[in-house]
Amino acid sequence: MQATSKHLPQSKTLFRSSKRPQLPNRRKFDVRAVMSNSEMQAAIGSGILMLIAWAAGGWSEIASVLLYVISYTVGGWIKAKEGVETLIKDRDLDVNLLMIAAALGAASIGYWNEGAMLIFIFALSGALESYTMERSKKDISSLMALKPATAVRIENGAMNEITIDQLILGDLLLVRPGELIPADGKVYRGESSVDQASITGESVPVDKFAGHEVFAGTVNGEGPLYIEVTQSAENTLFAKIIKMVEEAELEVPNSQRFIKRLESIYARVVVATTLALVLLPPVLLDWNWGTTFYKAMVFLVVASPCALVSSIMPAMLSAISKSARRGILFKGGVHLENMARTSIVAFDKTGTLTEGAPQVTDFIAGGEYDRDELLIICASLENMSRHPLAEAIVRKAEDECLVLRGVQETKSLTGWGIEGQIDGQHWRIGKTNFLDTETVEGPAHILEYWRALRQQLEDEGKTVSIIMEGEKVAGMIALQDTVRPQAEAAVRKLQALGIKVAMLTGDRAATAAVIARKTGVDLVYADLLPEDKVRYIKAMRETYGNVVMVGDGVNDAPALATATVGIGMGMKGSGAALEIADVVLMNDNIEEIAATISLARRTQRIVKQNMIFAVSVISVLILSNFLQGIALPFGVIGHEGSTILVILNGLRLLR
Repeated sequence: MQATSKHLPQSKTLFRSSKRPQLPNRRKFDVRAVMSNSEMQAAIGSGILMLIAWAAGGWSEIASVLLYVISYTVGGWIKAKEGVETLIKDRDLDVNLLMIAAALGAASIGYWNEGAMLIFIFALSGALESYTMERSKKDISSLMALKPATAVRIENGAMNEITIDQLILGDLLLVRPGELIPADGKVYRGESSVDQASITGESVPVDKFAGHEVFAGTVNGEGPLYIEVTQSAENTLFAKIIKMVEEAELEVPNSQRFIKRLESIYARVVVATTLALVLLPPVLLDWNWGTTFYKAMVFLVVASPCALVSSIMPAMLSAISKSARRGILFKGGVHLENMARTSIVAFDKTGTLTEGAPQVTDFIAGGEYDRDELLIICASLENMSRHPLAEAIVRKAEDECLVLRGVQETKSLTGWGIEGQIDGQHWRIGKTNFLDTETVEGPAHILEYWRALRQQLEDEGKTVSIIMEGEKVAGMIALQDTVRPQAEAAVRKLQALGIKVAMLTGDRAATAAVIARKTGVDLVYADLLPEDKVRYIKAMRETYGNVVMVGDGVNDAPALATATVGIGMGMKGSGAALEIADVVLMNDNIEEIAATISLARRTQRIVKQNMIFAVSVISVLILSNFLQGIALPFGVIGHEGSTILVILNGLRLLR
């Protein structure tokens, strides 16, 4: 790409500062957000009206009853509406109708204050649960508020503001200081720091220079950037995240599905038992109707499964929300649930445990060749190729500030390497199997030296290429993919949790063994095709149970789909891997996997605590009502108080 072809404008007036977009609020607990929740406002209004009605009872019974009716309406309207909708649409009973029925039942026998208290605390617990869901959605999809609408496109030196949908690949955009980056692309010119917190969870802005990737929805810092568009609007990382958010909102964990089914059956049992308590004791036990109805209303309150229903989702959503703030996106609570039971984590090697970008580790020139001169020839020839190994050789020459030469008659040799003419000499670079042919020229002891060197380098897990001048060996290059800095720590943390770690790779066994020694993985499977990876994942599921697969490439997609939970790399991962993955590491930090599994396990412990606590409270209150008799206010406080406690217990995960 030539700079002149883009006609970059030079006017300083282009670089005025814009109002910096607000990144997601990351406070632990936002009181104003809670108070602005409409359900919370209704609950508080209901509570205030209840207190006023209670105080008014001393001077006007009619005014007191009227205020109670308003209190019931304000606090119970939302829940009553939800309950009626469930009854009409699904022909089913839920907790909402049970609570409204209990409150109205209490009012019908003169216990207006107890009914109002029930409505108030029930509305309060519902508001807290709604806040949890809203908080989770805001943390997961907060970047949706940062969705850019327009971009400044440069055409023939002129600037035009266009909508994002009008962008095409190759467009050159200007992003002023403080503005949102409108599309995925590469920096063409300019230097700045970019705040990527909304996508990757990184707390520190990242410096960007020419050639660096940038993402839609991130915020430019203090310097202007010219960006070349590399992805259409629907294929940006931003668009993929939005799709994942939508999937997460629809996905319900298995435990919650079970609770919803149980709620339906349980509600019918509670209603049937309540009716039996109203009708049978006067006949069988000679109770008066008032006492019977009162006990039935207490039973209806204390037996309702409010706390049980609220045991799961607030905790799940809080955990998903916390993960999102660290740059880990779950496509639903079911994957968090499955992750808690992880027995083994399988990593792809290239691009996951390693950087995915090979580097030149050894460059050996033959005795009669100058080392720098030979590297210039190699880099000049490889500069014609886009192969990762070729790019690594070119980078090596650039790092050593060597000037490349012109190449004539270059030709790619399929399955072997590349050849071309430099200064009238014929050069080739490719696989070392040429050493094993009879056409190679040179003394036997020299050829034996090169073969021994090849074996030594390959034993170290390196990829080796040979440099040929005509039919003579001129030198040898060894390249190796570098291990991610956090790979060893990531493996060690998983093993500390009692989880086995495996590595699946299509690379040679020798290379895989070297990476395994450096990272400390327990199991190594090499020379695998994509279908082989699937076969090994299935075998691991049979042997160990829940398997988490971590990968970044198209060839990993089948294995990601086969694993119990598939984790895709968000920054460098392929589109197919991100589509298939159940969880995405937006910052590619594999060290976060152990922390995420720990969080999933903690979530499951909190869910179990909540369920045991909820069932225990319901059981104690029911037995107390039958064996000793409890006042309706105590039943309301005990039951609804337990609901609020399990919600607050789940909210602890937001810390």
